[in-house]
Amino acid sequence: MIKPWIEAARLRTLPLALSSILMGCFLAAAHETFRWTIAVLAVVTTICLQVLSNFANDYGDAVNGKDTDARQGPQRAVQSGAITADAMRTAIIVFSVLSFVSGIGLLYEALKDATWHTFAAFLGLGVLAIIAAITYTAGKRPYGYAGLGDVSVLIFFGWVGVLGVYYLHTKALDWTLFLPATSCGLFAVGVLNINNIRDIESDTLTGKRSIPVRLGRERAIIYHWLLLCVGMICSVVYLVIHFAALPQWLFVLSFPLFVRNGLAVSRLKKPSELDPYLKQMALSTLAFAVLFGIGYLIR
Repeated sequence: MIKPWIEAARLRTLPLALSSILMGCFLAAAHETFRWTIAVLAVVTTICLQVLSNFANDYGDAVNGKDTDARQGPQRAVQSGAITADAMRTAIIVFSVLSFVSGIGLLYEALKDATWHTFAAFLGLGVLAIIAAITYTAGKRPYGYAGLGDVSVLIFFGWVGVLGVYYLHTKALDWTLFLPATSCGLFAVGVLNINNIRDIESDTLTGKRSIPVRLGRERAIIYHWLLLCVGMICSVVYLVIHFAALPQWLFVLSFPLFVRNGLAVSRLKKPSELDPYLKQMALSTLAFAVLFGIGYLIR
């Protein structure tokens, strides 16, 4: 049956994964160095990594006993028995290989004329991304259970995603690019934070020490607002530094979506009520990246 696999892949998380890639591509296009082959390979690699991460998360939470009946989110495939642990392990291996092969293709296309040092550095980042996707909840010492998932998301969904793709297009970097990259990363952390606020009770029972578990619900909500506000501020600062025309302000139209998300997280008390706002936050981040890119392309 294919339906359990589609559900385990959590396709609703793909817009979030693609946001940083699109941001890097848009920034490269604004500097007239965009290449379709690099963009397509980056998207394919990112999708493979995201599905790998979701499969590994489903598997890891099940075998480590973190998925229980107390959890409020969508039912997990391995925990419910819809997919066996052995089958999920095989899928994790398959998508690890697919991610690696696609990533090698991306690096060859983008860096075939670069030095071996540059190629090796990006290859190392790719391998780290695969390891991070698997070990978030799987393995002997999952870092996600220690509350380090937020740092990983900021790094890979923000800095590595945006700056890496931009560099593959342009072979150059500018320190100011850390600002929109940080915006994407913080918004991605916001999605994880909603998920962890929703699961505070079940995570506490199973010993998962996420940031909201450590902070408590009220301070986790303050943390959520900080993620949203700092993310918006970083993008505005980048615009001020590089301002050239009014269309560049187009991305500000996405800000009400983030405010709406913050208000919902602050207001809603039932864990199940927060679940739709995971998707809403992911789509808001995608809208931010697209509007940001369009504004810079039509300036």
